[in-house]
Amino acid sequence: MRELSVDEVLAMYECMVRIRHFEEKVAEVYAKGIMPGLAHLYTGEEAVATGVCYALEPTDYITSTHRGHGHVIAKGADLGPMMAELFGKETGYCQGKGGSMHIADFEKGILGANGVVGGGIPIATGAGLAIKLRKGKEVVACFFGDGASNQGAFHESLNMAGLWKLPVIYVCENNYYGISVSKKRHQAIDDIAVRAASYGMPGVTVDGNDVLAVRQAAEEAVERARKGEGPTLLVCNTYRWRGHHEGDPNRGARYRSKEEIEEWMAKCPIKRCEEYLRSKGVSDNKFEAIKAAVDKEIEEALKFAESSPYPDESMALRDVYA
Repeated sequence: MRELSVDEVLAMYECMVRIRHFEEKVAEVYAKGIMPGLAHLYTGEEAVATGVCYALEPTDYITSTHRGHGHVIAKGADLGPMMAELFGKETGYCQGKGGSMHIADFEKGILGANGVVGGGIPIATGAGLAIKLRKGKEVVACFFGDGASNQGAFHESLNMAGLWKLPVIYVCENNYYGISVSKKRHQAIDDIAVRAASYGMPGVTVDGNDVLAVRQAAEEAVERARKGEGPTLLVCNTYRWRGHHEGDPNRGARYRSKEEIEEWMAKCPIKRCEEYLRSKGVSDNKFEAIKAAVDKEIEEALKFAESSPYPDESMALRDVYA
């Protein structure tokens, strides 16, 4: 395993803090009723997006999900246009017409978050085919959840990618719930990575709350893809702290217990990264300085969103395709 420098790990720590604090601010303003639409938060899963995206080059691509804020932040999206998009403002990534679930920035290789479960999987496969046909060196990281791995698009896409040895890393964020249905009730298998064997590619399972483990596994998958050796199915076991969406009762008899949530919160990926960095001599003052700088950045993004105009009615059908 390549040992990362303290500065490299600090950069990943800052990214995870940025994702966590962005989501906490979204939860706060959403609860006030001033943010339209739905918000599916990524809190608790920060190590997956960060570990994978920090194994990529700026020229590489990602596809995302309905829970995509963490993915696009880790790939370098700007917080101002992100927050504006969540508010439905003209200055948002989709001019306020896409909302939380459809953020895209092609210049940064973000091919789009997606409100359709598993919808990013064939898009990533198509991007991988395009790279191969033009003999490029880029790779595509495709994020999706455990529920999406039951979709037909998952199996068709991985079959083609394995057959054609496409440069795609299929990143399954196994958070153990498809909306409110436990994985035990929607999958007959325990380890999703075993499905990779059916499509002629490696299946790797890692602790998705350990950013160092995720990055190591992602770097190995990226190296295989760049060498032309084909795709990898990377399964990251993690957990979402909040409900399926803001407003979901989340706990109790409905589908999961308070004790289960607390057990996973004790495995917080940010605290684990802090512990690692302390062992390397990083002080608590450094952590607090990073958090303060991130909070300032998020407050500026919020002000940008609140002060931006709504799109004019004349824009309603612009950029709309059917």
